Amino acid sequence: MQSMRVAIQGYEGCFHHIAAEGFFGEGIRIVPCATFRGVVRALEERSADTALMAIENSIAGSILPNYGLLQDRRLRVVGEVYLQIRQNLLVLPDVELEDIREVWSHPMALLQCADYLDDKGWRLVETEDTALSARHVAEQGARNAAAIAGELPARLFGLKVIAPEINTIRNNHTRFMVLRRSEDCKEDENRDTINKASMFFQVGHHKGSLVSVLNTMERYNINMTKLQSYPVPSDPFHYLFHLDMEFQDVWEYREAVMHMSAVSDGLTVYGEYTKGRHI
Repeated sequence: MQSMRVAIQGYEGCFHHIAAEGFFGEGIRIVPCATFRGVVRALEERSADTALMAIENSIAGSILPNYGLLQDRRLRVVGEVYLQIRQNLLVLPDVELEDIREVWSHPMALLQCADYLDDKGWRLVETEDTALSARHVAEQGARNAAAIAGELPARLFGLKVIAPEINTIRNNHTRFMVLRRSEDCKEDENRDTINKASMFFQVGHHKGSLVSVLNTMERYNINMTKLQSYPVPSDPFHYLFHLDMEFQDVWEYREAVMHMSAVSDGLTVYGEYTKGRHI
């Protein structure tokens, strides 16, 4: 049987790859893409069967352009996974700390590990990707360089973790959404297991318009876990709202969506799925 092809933003071994294995298991075939738009394109052009896309981080917040991708494209959210971001210092197998002169990684990863790096006196080299940095250390046999990346690149490229979890803030999680093409999703295929939904809507510019939508959830005992506004590019100073909600009763949820649609403009549900786990 052919391995499932999963489109991700980034390179083999990156955090998207780690999250994909956490959701689907090992044995998947990664389809690396340079950008999030490339991820969507790979899915639409059928060079991938499914996709994984970061949507928010517990420290950095929402990735706003990705909400636009969800709204603009013919995609469905079919799952989610939360990944704790653990940055590690990776080196060649026979390298020790005293051999290191440079550390290579993405600027954000270097910033996340600033407390650990500050007193080392190492030269910090900014790169485009954490996993790619690890790959370059391995391929170049760079004995005086280390990479900051996740643990997966160590396994993939034959490196060792010489210092684990060197990121300053340990409680750092990224939420990823699992995407499929709309035409590949069967209606109510996961009806017995769904307990979370994602949607977007717009409201009019009059008093209480947003409150009318939100009050419906309280009436039906639904828990709102995310409300994110983002601008409508074609309509200046008007906004769409992305909404995530959790529920226990599917039929109460359906009733709630019906009432929310009646008091909003163009409510669209683009995902009904099972609440994700943390890995």
